[in-house]
Amino acid sequence: MRKPLEHIKVLDFTRVLAGPYCTMILANMGAEIIKVERPGIGDDSREFGPFINGQSVYFISLNRGKKSIALDLKQPESIKIIKELVKEVDVVAENFRPGTMEKLGLGYEELKKINPRLIFATMSGFGQTGPYSRRPAYDMIVQGMGGIMSITGQEGGEPVRVGTSIGDIIAGMFGAIGILAALADRDISGQGRMVDVAMLDGQLAILENAISRYTATGEAPKPLGARHPSIAPFEAYKTKDSYVIIACGNDRLWESFCKLVGREDLLEMDIFKTNPDRVANVEKLKEYMTEITMERTTAEWDEYLNKNGIPCSPINTIDKLFADPQVLARNMLVEVEQPGAGKIKIAGNPIKLSGMEEELPSEPAPQIGEHTELILKKYLAPDDDK
Repeated sequence: MRKPLEHIKVLDFTRVLAGPYCTMILANMGAEIIKVERPGIGDDSREFGPFINGQSVYFISLNRGKKSIALDLKQPESIKIIKELVKEVDVVAENFRPGTMEKLGLGYEELKKINPRLIFATMSGFGQTGPYSRRPAYDMIVQGMGGIMSITGQEGGEPVRVGTSIGDIIAGMFGAIGILAALADRDISGQGRMVDVAMLDGQLAILENAISRYTATGEAPKPLGARHPSIAPFEAYKTKDSYVIIACGNDRLWESFCKLVGREDLLEMDIFKTNPDRVANVEKLKEYMTEITMERTTAEWDEYLNKNGIPCSPINTIDKLFADPQVLARNMLVEVEQPGAGKIKIAGNPIKLSGMEEELPSEPAPQIGEHTELILKKYLAPDDDK
């Protein structure tokens, strides 16, 4: 079956996570990704564990199906080759510190002269403008600066990083969205665009009700553990054997829950009449909820409440995802073959499109420069000696 981006070619200068995550999304949709790597060194993430037979599973999970060409960007001949390739591709993606591509003679203003239809996507810590634009950044830097760490963790506890590299991943997702929007616009205008995505911007964009709460109250939100700041009951409660998440997102669900567990008396209490009442008295509510949830195991609550239409879940450890029937039914953990490393499990494609096969790109993650000759012959047709 045809994939929607099979006609799109991407010259990919990105490394580590934000950029490779972006181009991975495009690859899953069928785009051809030509990954430019440093000869003998490659993407930094090739040195990130865990390893199987000396190969980084981290790198493999982000770079399957991409083609690698090895070029030393400090050499004029390499820059000439890049400029020739720019004539043939639809997108250039990079996540260097701002100014780096310009120093190489490969900035957007230069490349659009070569290919006016080019989409130039740049992902960086702070974007191409503003007083912080030239600062270095890693995921945890922008998690801290972007406010998300200030609302994550236990109430009154030490600062806690979100458990995945959400600063990088969100930037990669917004990068892919920006590229797709620019490609759609190009179909109308015939002209390319620059897509400027900042990791810090992405962190602010996902703060959701934290921004609205501060706007409304003038008080900076703080960590609340597993509790939702404006809905109750909506958190993790202790059970006989672990914890269960119960989420009553409206008064109807609250009423249904109370009746299901035989606690209609809670419905008569003025302090729990409406959602604002329950939020205002959330600590007292938690006492009653814990009394109830301690009567059964997490698995018993999960089965009983979901069967009766109350949103509920366990807190799965990662190993449990590998046997979860919903995860398996949606092909969200797939087995791939990597030469030298054997069969490994990686995350599947979360974007399901009708008429498109769900399989990830069938080709393995590339070795450094594995496709240099293939790509140069395909697009530039040099003679063998050159």
